[in-house]
Amino acid sequence: MQLSSLEDLFIDELKDLYSAETQLTKALPKMAKAASSKELKAGFEKHLKQTEGHVERLEQICEELEVSPKGKKCKAMEGLIEEGSEVIDEDAEPEVKDAALIAAAQRVEHYEIAGYGCVRTYAKLLGYNSAMKLLQQTLDEEGDTDKTLTKLAETINVEAEEPDDEDEAPAKAKKKKAKRKVARV
Repeated sequence: MQLSSLEDLFIDELKDLYSAETQLTKALPKMAKAASSKELKAGFEKHLKQTEGHVERLEQICEELEVSPKGKKCKAMEGLIEEGSEVIDEDAEPEVKDAALIAAAQRVEHYEIAGYGCVRTYAKLLGYNSAMKLLQQTLDEEGDTDKTLTKLAETINVEAEEPDDEDEAPAKAKKKKAKRKVARV
């Protein structure tokens, strides 16, 4: 597709987001299954439902524009999902894996926030008010999900930091103290 106007770019970006969201609907159940924290599992499951709604909104916008949402593969999301799959396959303590899953999920959220922010602005400039409102709704949900993940991370990351075995505590404390000294230098 040749991009000769802002409208061409808008449609191209909508297709990219559609691909990203449809890929994510396949990845989120795997992330939920890999999570050990009940809250994180529930968060992934909730976001799956939202993501299905995001796909529907994109389909609605494309229908109003009389274009197909299909035809483009979002390579960035493909890469982010691949990184998430690597986390799932890691041999890690449950809390550490949960912390890594949160990091992978936040990378996805930040990518989506950037994408939706751009297309919402394009819709506004092009006078597509209905599309702009739908895109803003999705953008708000993506932001809320990112905030929820941050809140979960505040607990899970602390749990991941704590040693499992009492015998490991002194050794980990020494390493942590040494890392702090190095960080200050």
